[in-house]
Amino acid sequence: MYLADHTWPELGEALSDESVALVPLGSTEQHGPHLPLATDHLIAEALASAAAEETGAVRTPTVTVGVSPHHRQFPGTMWVDPPEFRDYVEGFTRNLAYHGIDRVVFVNAHGGNVQHLREVGRRLHEDETAYAIEWMWDESIPELVDDLFEHNGPHAGPKETAMITHIAPELVKTDRLEDARDDGLVHLDESDAVVHGARTYYDAVDNSANGAFGDPTDVTPEKAERLFEAASDQLVQLVEWLDARDRAELLPKDRVE
Repeated sequence: MYLADHTWPELGEALSDESVALVPLGSTEQHGPHLPLATDHLIAEALASAAAEETGAVRTPTVTVGVSPHHRQFPGTMWVDPPEFRDYVEGFTRNLAYHGIDRVVFVNAHGGNVQHLREVGRRLHEDETAYAIEWMWDESIPELVDDLFEHNGPHAGPKETAMITHIAPELVKTDRLEDARDDGLVHLDESDAVVHGARTYYDAVDNSANGAFGDPTDVTPEKAERLFEAASDQLVQLVEWLDARDRAELLPKDRVE
C-alpha cells in the first residue's frame, strides 16, 4: 500500500500498532554516461513497491536525494550533508511511529546512505521509538551478483545497469555502454584506491574519469529480470520476518546485572 495515495480516514483504519513500513531511499547523482541520475532512487522505489504489493506493508514516498558529495564533480549531482540527512530521516521515521508503525525497513540503493541510516536506526532503537533497519539490495544477493557478471563495480556497473534495464529500459543509453566500460574503471585492482592499507581517494572521479566502474556491456534482459526478482524476494522475506517478531524481541535488552 502506497501511503500517499490514500486519504487520512483510510489510513486511520489501515495503520495499526506493530505494523511495517518500507521507506525507499536513494540518490540523485551521476551514474556514468549510460544511466540516469535517478538510478538509485528508481531501484529503491521499485523494490519497495514490489515488496509492499506482495506483503501488504506500507510504502512511503521516496527519498530521492542522499549523501553524495563524492560525486559532486559530475554535473547534475545533488547531495545533502550527513547530519541533515540523518536528522531528516530520523524525523519522518518518528512521524511514522506516531501513527502506530513500530518497525521500518529503509529500502536503500545508495552506498553513501548506509552508515547514516544505520545510525538513525540505532538512535530510534535506543529510545524504543521504532525498530528501523537498513537494507541494501545488492548486499542481500552478493553471490548472484558475482555469478551473473564477470566484472562488477560498486557504482554504475553491470548490477545497477541491469536493474534499470528491468525497471526503466528506456532510460538506459545502450549506445554508451561501451563508453562507460572503456572510459571508466573496469578492474578495480588497477587503481591506487588503497595503498599500504590506506584509502587514498575521496571522490569517484579520482578513480573513474566518467564515473562508471565495472563492465555494463555484460547485461541482458534475462539477467536483469533475475536480479530484480531475487532482490525483491529477499526484501519480501525480510518484511515477513520482521512482521512475525514480537515487539519485546525488538526492544533493547536490559542492562546486564
